[in-house]
Amino acid sequence: MQELMLATVDNPSNAVEWAIAETINRPVLLKKATEEIDRVVGKERLVQESDIPRLNFVKACLREAFRLHPVAPFNMRHVSTQEATIAGYFIPKGSHVLISRLGLGRNPEVWENPLKFKPERHMKNNINVYHQVDQLTEPELRFISFSRGRRGCIGVALGSEMSIMLLARLVQGFSCNVPPNKQKIDLTESKYHLFLAEPLHAQAKPRLPADIYIYIYIYISG
Repeated sequence: MQELMLATVDNPSNAVEWAIAETINRPVLLKKATEEIDRVVGKERLVQESDIPRLNFVKACLREAFRLHPVAPFNMRHVSTQEATIAGYFIPKGSHVLISRLGLGRNPEVWENPLKFKPERHMKNNINVYHQVDQLTEPELRFISFSRGRRGCIGVALGSEMSIMLLARLVQGFSCNVPPNKQKIDLTESKYHLFLAEPLHAQAKPRLPADIYIYIYIYISG
């Protein structure tokens, strides 16, 4: 339970921070996400779990954040239980295998212009291209979000929902812009991990009726 709770805080918060930072630097993307939420949910209530299936662009922004800015450079170590040949590489039985999250997500042979934050690459005709539209996994392993297989993250559903709800409510509740003293958000990665080198600072203005924010305050305060 402790591992589950820690993981649901670390991975979603990192992905959402990167998604917000990237979209603030590209206002067209932030506007598109905001318009989707206004169209699906409106401004008289908060985003709910039942809205998630229709928030396709919001989910695409998170998929792109997981692809371009993974929480760690490598996946958890695995051991090969039998000999295998993958993509021409022979892997002996008993080998310890590390999968590069960065190598997958930023592979120029798989992703066009891989260093560009482009949520549209995860959509087709404004529809999410994945069958499990409420989860942020990558079925084809072109990037790693929650891992896959029998050793995959047991918190996929919870982590996906937390990530989507956090980003959607932030976008719904606030108009975010670059602070007046800056020209853009600094997207430099930390030297020691893949988080932002400097915590995200943005100018946020409320965009919903005041009573909704009062409800949020009461809810958080208990």
